[in-house]
Amino acid sequence: MKYSSVFSFLVAAHMFAALMFVPASMSGCASVYAEEPAVRVSNIRRVFHNGEHNAFTDLITFRGQYYLTFRSCPDGHMVHPTASVIVLSSSDLQTWEQVFRFQVPLRDTRDPHFLVFRDRLFVYTGTWFSGKTTIPVAEYDMNKHLGFGVWTDDGSEWHGPLMLEGTFGHYIWRAASFGDKAYLCGRRKIHFEEGLRGEPLEVESVMLESDDGLIWKKKSVFQEIDGDETAFLFEPDGSVLAIGRRGRGTAQLLRSSSPWNEWNRINLDRSVGGPLVIHWGDRIVVGGRKTTEATGPKTTLSWLSGDSLKEFAELPSGGDNSYPGFIPLSDTKAVVSWYSSHETDDAGKPVTAIYMADLEKQ
Repeated sequence: MKYSSVFSFLVAAHMFAALMFVPASMSGCASVYAEEPAVRVSNIRRVFHNGEHNAFTDLITFRGQYYLTFRSCPDGHMVHPTASVIVLSSSDLQTWEQVFRFQVPLRDTRDPHFLVFRDRLFVYTGTWFSGKTTIPVAEYDMNKHLGFGVWTDDGSEWHGPLMLEGTFGHYIWRAASFGDKAYLCGRRKIHFEEGLRGEPLEVESVMLESDDGLIWKKKSVFQEIDGDETAFLFEPDGSVLAIGRRGRGTAQLLRSSSPWNEWNRINLDRSVGGPLVIHWGDRIVVGGRKTTEATGPKTTLSWLSGDSLKEFAELPSGGDNSYPGFIPLSDTKAVVSWYSSHETDDAGKPVTAIYMADLEKQ
């Protein structure tokens, strides 16, 4: 064999080996070598507005129906005891009806999230203590956080809200399940220290675990400092992938293997407010709010490709927005929900409403 032929053979073999090798840290992710598909966004629609501040969405399917949940508050975005959680149901993703609405006395219900677990549909909400009236921002106290849940077995009869045991002092967020356990993201002040009211660096994020979806205990710490909203995605082998918000800084991609005591963290190239992570066919979708000087805050959807995000859609949004919900309808079709304040009413006042759109891989 001539030298040039040998060289060509070795180069080809090396390239083949490189393409076949996927680092362990990328297991469970979409291929970083395949071209990511374009996605057509259509049927963009406002599905709910009642004159209140409507925000923080989630979507799910349960017993053949679609469900949409979000917070609604006549007094706005911040902490108010007038806030409530609304649950809508639909058979076709076009026409929605309210099937449940609840409040928690003296508390601001916000960030509702769904979980189907043990043949029940749960809605979880993290709540700030407010008292009988709206309190000043300086009086917000993370140590008074408390999780609440409601649930249904059939989509018609609802139970709760019930205080979630083990969540006092924790701001609970997205839920997931693996095997016969349910898991929640819960962030809390380290050692429940008293001091600054908000969410400084001295906040850790813990994975909470439950056997029944109502009583919770600490499983592991996955952010030692600067803990924030985090979405979990469990793989069949028990490994977990997560997208963790880091305030207004860059988000992190987190990975861990069971029993999830050690975590690998990689900084992404952007902030992700209200993160979502979910399988769509053989790829993984990450959604949330991205903010740039050029565009301001926008709700976007991206493919997770290896350790980076490849944006495929910027949804109509602006101002106060994000917190998407997502339902894969097939390997090529899906639907997404989000909230935004980019539209105005007849008086020119921003309308904070709930939106949806259809997605199709091209």
